[in-house]
Order: sequence, then structure tokens, then C-alpha cells
Amino acid sequence: MTTDSLLIPDWPAPANVRAVCSTRHGGVSSGPYASLNLGGHVGDDEAAVAENRQRFVKLSGMSAAPLWLEQVHGTVLATLPPTSQGTPVADACTSTERGVVCAVMTADCLPVLLCDQAGSRVAAVHAGWRGLCAGVIETAVAGFARSTPLMAYLGPAISQQAFEVGAEVREAFMAHSADAAVAFREGDDGRYYADLYHLARQRLMQSGVSQIYGGQYCTYRQNELFFSYRRDGQTGRMASAIWLD
Repeated sequence: MTTDSLLIPDWPAPANVRAVCSTRHGGVSSGPYASLNLGGHVGDDEAAVAENRQRFVKLSGMSAAPLWLEQVHGTVLATLPPTSQGTPVADACTSTERGVVCAVMTADCLPVLLCDQAGSRVAAVHAGWRGLCAGVIETAVAGFARSTPLMAYLGPAISQQAFEVGAEVREAFMAHSADAAVAFREGDDGRYYADLYHLARQRLMQSGVSQIYGGQYCTYRQNELFFSYRRDGQTGRMASAIWLD
């Protein structure tokens, strides 16, 4: 389901699992950050970002604000709430505690939300091509117990039609699995168009996750709904969040 400010994942998650993805609408930021920019690291006015984050919490029905990460395109999984002060440096986070919101910010990279069928653990993953290739999805999946099946929701990301990459990106994924070849369409001058959604589905399936939903949006082409770093350069960030009620 899509509202002006939020996407509500359409997936059969347990009743106590809540998940949302923001759009670019519903905030107070202006210019290239208009309007619900949730990123505090992109040059936007700090007061505007703070107001946008408060609005996101209220719109989503969260009991507490997300515990934001410092994302570095890596594979570290942070367990929330953290045991030490400071912002966790990680590209995935997980929790088993009610009301603790796991969230990642994106503006073309792929957000992946995970939960188990028991409704006992959730995780949010920031999967740009580097983290995806290096195994951030596998790291997040490994944080769950193997006794209950998992499901995944693929939030809004750049689509294959808009994501042109060099041959080295294809080679990096092929080094992990030759099956990755089907996720790349050859372009001009030795370059390729990469399908992040397909690559993520492959990694999830290889990790034993067969219930996979979402993956129908394009942040680059749907400029009325989403921020896109590749399209605009200077731009805001959306958030994808998941928590246990």
C-alpha cells in the first residue's frame, strides 16, 4: 500500500511485525532535499532533518525513533539497542526487543527488510552493490536462528534500466557465483546494466530465504516519489524501517 509519505510493504509478515518505507513526501526540507529528507549527512538544514525524522516517526506509528546507523557500504550487522553509546557503524541492524526500530537510509541502494515467521526477530539491511557483493545480506540472515523460516521485503531501489555499471562490478559478482551473470545486461563500451533486485533475490535464496516480496519500484525513474543520488547527485534520503510491536 502506498500513501503520499509512506509505502507499507505488502507481505505476509506476522501481525506483530511492523514495516514502512518513506517516500520523498511529507516533510519540510526544500530545494534538492524536498521534502521528507531523513539524512543528516547530505548537507540539508539540521532543524529540517530533525523535524522530518519526527514526522516520519509519527506517520509510521513508531513508539520510539529509529536507532540510525552510520552506513559505510560494508557488511557489519549491529544488534539493537547497542550496548555502548554512539552511532553504530554498520550497514545492517537487527533486534528482538519490542519497540526497537531497525532502519536504513537509501537513495538508490537497496533496502532489505527481514523477519522470521515467529515474529521474534527483525532486521534492516542497506545493500548497495558493494555491500551486496561482499555479503551484507548473508550476514544479516545469519543473525537469525535457523529454527524458523524467514521472509524478506525488497524496498525501493534503482532498477536495472537505470543502473549502469562497469565490467568490474559484474566480475565481482561473478567471482561469487556464475549465476549472477543473468542479473547483468550488456550495454555500450563494455559496460552493463545491473539488476540489484535480482542479485538480492539470488543471495537470499542461496541463504535459504525463499519468501521474497517487493522489488517493483525504481528510485531513479520515479522522481515524483523517491530521492535518487544517481539521478540528482545532491539529494535527500529515504528510510526503510522494521520493528516488533
